[in-house]
Amino acid sequence: RSVYDDQPNAHQRFMEKLDACIRNHDREIEKMCNFHHQGFVDAITELLKVRADAEKLKVQVTDTNRRLQDAGKEVIAQTEEIIRCRVQQRNITTVVEKLQLCLPVLEMYSKLKEQMNVKRYYSALKTMEQLENLYLPRVSQYRFCQIMIENLPKLREEIKEISMSDLKDFLESIRKHSDRIGETAMKQAQQQKTFSTTLQKQNNVNYGQNMHLGRSRILESKNEITLKRTFDEDDEHEEEVLTAQDLVDFSPVYRCLHIYSVLGDGEIFENYYRKQRRKQARLVLQPQSSMHETVEGYRRYFSQIVGFFVVEDHILHVTQGLVTRTYTDELWNMALSKIIAVLRTHSSYCSDPDLVLELKNLIVVFADTLQGYGFPVNRLFDLLFEIRDQYNETLLKKWSGLFRDIFEADNYSPIPVANEEEYKIVISKFPFQDSELDK
Repeated sequence: RSVYDDQPNAHQRFMEKLDACIRNHDREIEKMCNFHHQGFVDAITELLKVRADAEKLKVQVTDTNRRLQDAGKEVIAQTEEIIRCRVQQRNITTVVEKLQLCLPVLEMYSKLKEQMNVKRYYSALKTMEQLENLYLPRVSQYRFCQIMIENLPKLREEIKEISMSDLKDFLESIRKHSDRIGETAMKQAQQQKTFSTTLQKQNNVNYGQNMHLGRSRILESKNEITLKRTFDEDDEHEEEVLTAQDLVDFSPVYRCLHIYSVLGDGEIFENYYRKQRRKQARLVLQPQSSMHETVEGYRRYFSQIVGFFVVEDHILHVTQGLVTRTYTDELWNMALSKIIAVLRTHSSYCSDPDLVLELKNLIVVFADTLQGYGFPVNRLFDLLFEIRDQYNETLLKKWSGLFRDIFEADNYSPIPVANEEEYKIVISKFPFQDSELDK
């Protein structure tokens, strides 16, 4: 500290003290080195001895390493093979797991294709729904699944087109079979009426109650839509019972309705069906120009109309909502107006009373048949009064001419008889009562 003080010769004294201290330390270091020198020399000598052994050890280690490397090459190769096999095994396990996920999808898609081939379209739609909601989401990352997802809407459209094509074929078929169905239904109604009339005559019941019974019998069996075909009116042959399904295959309607309902387009299908049936109704109600010439023309006309409405009644009772009672009533009211107008027009051309009488009978059977299916026919019964008046007019025209011919050809001479036997023969043919003549 005094070095920094401004004392005279302080620096010189400090340097002297420092040199003395250094010399003391040097002496101590020299003593220390002299004490350990022999041990240092011995250690160096020992280290030199060890160097030769170290060289030998190094050679041995090098040789051992070489031999170890040579021996380990096979182990390394086997280890690499094991690693490769383990990777393959892991990949195979992964592939198996993925295939287990994909196989149900492929099986379902194959099932879908098979259902399409055998035309089981409703089942195919159910399979599509399972594919979309359950199977495809599990494996949606694969390209083949994307292709499937893209194809499903196309398959749906294809099913809709095919089912609609089947429906069109059905509509064409029902158009051809309407007269057969109507003819069979009218025969059934006529047989019911005949049977009821015979039964009530046996029980002394009036005919008016019998008509009610016959109609109620038809009404009770309406939902069965059973159409009977009789091969012989004398009941000497067996009867064959035909149903609407025997005459027409309704499965295209059911199938198409189910398909469109599943696809959410049920209303579109209903509108299309009703529109097409309205068109067919107009065609059915259009009579042939020569219909009034023969009773067969009227019978064929009535048969087609009855067949049309029997089919609609069947569709009404076996489907939900495709045909409603309101729709059928509206269609029937339209048809009834057209039918009455047609009958008035064509019957006015008829001059044969026998034909008018047969027409009247056909109208009665026609009305009874449709009334049995629940359609109101009072206007048809009202039409019968007009037919009756026309029948009277045609009878008057026919017989007035015949009477005129007879009166013109007759000479008005008495009928001679020689005995009572001849008298009875004449009276039996011409029942004329006269008390004076009897005397």
